[in-house]
Amino acid sequence: MVDLEVDGGIAVLTINRPQARNAIAPETMDQLDAAIDAAAGARVLVVRGAGERAFVSGGDLKQLAAIRTEDGAAQMAWRMRGICDRLAAFPAPVVAALNGHALGGGAEFAVAADIRIAADDITIGFNQVALAIMPAWGGAERLTRLVGRSRALLLAGTGTVLTAAEAQRYGLVDSVVSRADFEQEWRSLATALAHPASAPIKRIVSGATPEEAVEAFARLWVSDEHWVAADRVLNRGSRGGSTARV
Repeated sequence: MVDLEVDGGIAVLTINRPQARNAIAPETMDQLDAAIDAAAGARVLVVRGAGERAFVSGGDLKQLAAIRTEDGAAQMAWRMRGICDRLAAFPAPVVAALNGHALGGGAEFAVAADIRIAADDITIGFNQVALAIMPAWGGAERLTRLVGRSRALLLAGTGTVLTAAEAQRYGLVDSVVSRADFEQEWRSLATALAHPASAPIKRIVSGATPEEAVEAFARLWVSDEHWVAADRVLNRGSRGGSTARV
């Protein structure tokens, strides 16, 4: 089951299969597609797993074991790669809240997000080689962009599983917080990102042209939300006697 909650511009997508360590089955893929559709318009999208043991433990081997042909394997890989591509291309920032271990396909799902925040007791690893296979959901390419070619080959080639602290040193995880503070911290991060400039900023850091950046800025400048915020700053500045600046 995949759950979606939307509140105050924050969409939270939860893979809720704790009995299978939140592994992804064919039905899960259909539900993920539907949830991403339903999250359209959110200012930030958070993806997470249910519970504290697993973020996503990869593909559900019990169900995917029925695939025994190359064509079937390719179709499954393309299906899930497309979902990860949709996450990466989501207009607003996507945060992976690593509430538990992210292994194999789970690590691929995590790196499809823009930002990763992790509880300090989780692990993450592209360990598909333990099953004599390789990443196929776009994770190897995204891993390379995050940590560099040689480190990506080292991690995926050996199947090394990293602690949260090690992953942060590699640049694979952006923020590591204590388990006790994890829920509050990822929600605070999502709230901080849930503003009208987040989507344009994502486009800019993803490679927008200078013209696109200026056009996005100009649209924000004339928006009601900008002038409400500007009025607050101007009023605060006038009360304190200081000059307000952009």
